[in-house]
Amino acid sequence: MTIDAVIFDIGNVLIEWQPERFYDREIGEARRRALFDAVDLHAMNERVDLGHGFQEVIYETAARYPDFAAEIRMWHDRWIELAQPVIPHSVKLLRALRARGVPVFALTNFGVESYAYAQTQFDFLNEFDQEYVSGRMRVTKPDPRIYELVEEQSGVTPQNLLFADDRAANVSAASARGWNVHLFEGPAGWADALVTHDLLSPEEAAA
Repeated sequence: MTIDAVIFDIGNVLIEWQPERFYDREIGEARRRALFDAVDLHAMNERVDLGHGFQEVIYETAARYPDFAAEIRMWHDRWIELAQPVIPHSVKLLRALRARGVPVFALTNFGVESYAYAQTQFDFLNEFDQEYVSGRMRVTKPDPRIYELVEEQSGVTPQNLLFADDRAANVSAASARGWNVHLFEGPAGWADALVTHDLLSPEEAAA
């Protein structure tokens, strides 16, 4: 089957996204555990991913939890340190596909402002042929609607899409719509999948 476009998730596919690791480093594991037990920071971030104001959501949350206010504000004030490091092999694969003339899209749960900020820090985020950012679309993966919007806006048939994401629920939702999918567990496996689909040669896909 012909693949007409390859779709990359971003968090934990192109850029590592492990906020707990940042907080362990900055405030210690015990304080981090207390913070995450008291405050659902990932639910807070989901609101940002749905298009609500980046600073507004985080600072509102900080105000509701004064015992952890300084730590919560770090999610905004030091956000780029949470979204680190880059996964170099994945970036190489993105660029190898584009060099081959294969259209490459992004489909990511990401806030509007935080994505714009990330684009100033990571040049490869400006290299997609099309960007599907949940904050702009006001819907997040794995809601079926976000995949439907990608199909409508790209004009690519589901069976001709290949999508990589690190979350099984997101992959399953895409597969249910007929997309070709890959559960990302590391760039080497993704490279192998791209070779299997005859999108890259083994040499092009190498780290």
